[in-house]
Amino acid sequence: MTVLCGCIENDLGYPSIPVEITKFNVRGQIGNTIINNETRTVTVTVADTVYLKRVYLREIEMTEGATGPLEAGMLLDLSDSPKVTLQLYQEYEWTIKAQQTIDREFKIAGDYIQVGEPEFYPEECYAVARVTDKILLKDLTIERLKLGPTGSTINMSTEVPPIDWEYLGNYCKAKVVVNYSDFIVMEEWTLYIFQTDVTVSTTQADAWVNVAWLYGEGLDGADNGFEIREEIEEGWTVVDASYVTHSGGNFSACVPHLKEKTNYVCRAYSGEDYGTEIAFTTGEAVMLPGGTFDNWHKVGDVWYPYARDETPFWDSGNKGATTVGESNTVPTSDIWSGKNEGQAAYLESKFVGALGFGKFAAGNLFVGEFIDTDGTNGILDFGKPFTARPTKLKGYYKYKTGPMDYASGDFADFKGRPDTCHIYVAVGDWDEPVRIRTKPANRKLFDINDPNIIAYAEFSSGADVPDYREFELVLDYRATDRVPTYLVIVCTASKYGDYFVGSTSSELYIDEFSLEYDY
Repeated sequence: MTVLCGCIENDLGYPSIPVEITKFNVRGQIGNTIINNETRTVTVTVADTVYLKRVYLREIEMTEGATGPLEAGMLLDLSDSPKVTLQLYQEYEWTIKAQQTIDREFKIAGDYIQVGEPEFYPEECYAVARVTDKILLKDLTIERLKLGPTGSTINMSTEVPPIDWEYLGNYCKAKVVVNYSDFIVMEEWTLYIFQTDVTVSTTQADAWVNVAWLYGEGLDGADNGFEIREEIEEGWTVVDASYVTHSGGNFSACVPHLKEKTNYVCRAYSGEDYGTEIAFTTGEAVMLPGGTFDNWHKVGDVWYPYARDETPFWDSGNKGATTVGESNTVPTSDIWSGKNEGQAAYLESKFVGALGFGKFAAGNLFVGEFIDTDGTNGILDFGKPFTARPTKLKGYYKYKTGPMDYASGDFADFKGRPDTCHIYVAVGDWDEPVRIRTKPANRKLFDINDPNIIAYAEFSSGADVPDYREFELVLDYRATDRVPTYLVIVCTASKYGDYFVGSTSSELYIDEFSLEYDY
């Protein structure tokens, strides 16, 4: 389904109210929907059994008064990222994207036979496997074969069927037919098996600061691994087997404890054979600006977590809180070391306002900038430019929780439960800071499923911690070759503060944050 229209020029004095989608989910969906009101994009991930040309829309909500061709209960064709036009005085074009992963298999039986992992080309309907030239093609047996969604058949069988191979010199090929339910009917695939005299390859090396990720492929079942050396040295060091992960004939290693700003060379091995050498250079560690929380200044009622003459890196919701009350993120001399030097950050959740006017405000501190207020709601930009790849965020915290006395709507059942503090860190390749809006009508919060996130880690606690305690967040990288552009760190005394839910008794102290670059 695609609806394309031009935009109406606003020359009649109509108000300009952007149409935003606030809820969207489909049948067969996996995980949360990613809604980006800045780029007007909705992204859903669906199971491999969903037919992308007929996706059932279970629920949609958008700006009040908006109209358009989307309604719950309809079938959508999401096979080609359709565009739809929604209207409220003006027209706004949205893109609906569906992500779907089908796990496919093409496994040759036996050890020391298959080289690397098979390759699949679903658009052209063919698959390729490689084997060592030391075995005859006619002696091969297929152990596992899966080309379609879960539950699909090959030649009408859910097991590996008999296959009629055509032998052509150093390769063979065969035709098979895939069927699934009512939307994959007689889909013909071609299987190829090629012989090769290359049994091992060093395919990739991603250098960080004190860590490098190495990738290779070799004989499935063989002794596969890596060797590494500094460029100026002659002798090789075998990478410890505990650092190596295997997936069939593919293998990778996370090599820690390297020197920063140093030239290295690596190579993969499989049995007695070695792959080509790849040179790489490690990066430089970048300190976390303002992580000591020693420097603050105050303008009017607003406390800022940096010195007056410093370039801002951290900010808080104080600008919003002081529109109806006082700053609730402030400096404190209660620091983790106990010495009479420096300061820490004190984040207090409380009701800000007077005479019944105001709202619950969670104490918070984040890397980024408080942009503006929308009524009594905040508009924030999460993240500051950052291109290094840290492995950990470390710091100290203590926490006093309390029963949640502000909880309503979807969170009504939370009332009376202990509040929870929350600290998270992310690096991503965004083109700009992540815009956050807390106003319920157009709420946009940080989404850990955002495809621009490269690595993420979080910590939360709903227990009282009366004395400073060290924490360590190990970043989980979703890709090792993507280079970050922004760093996001968020701390709050009330985990659900974005929904104005929490306890007015919650107090979070944080101090001495730092980034680490080794495992």
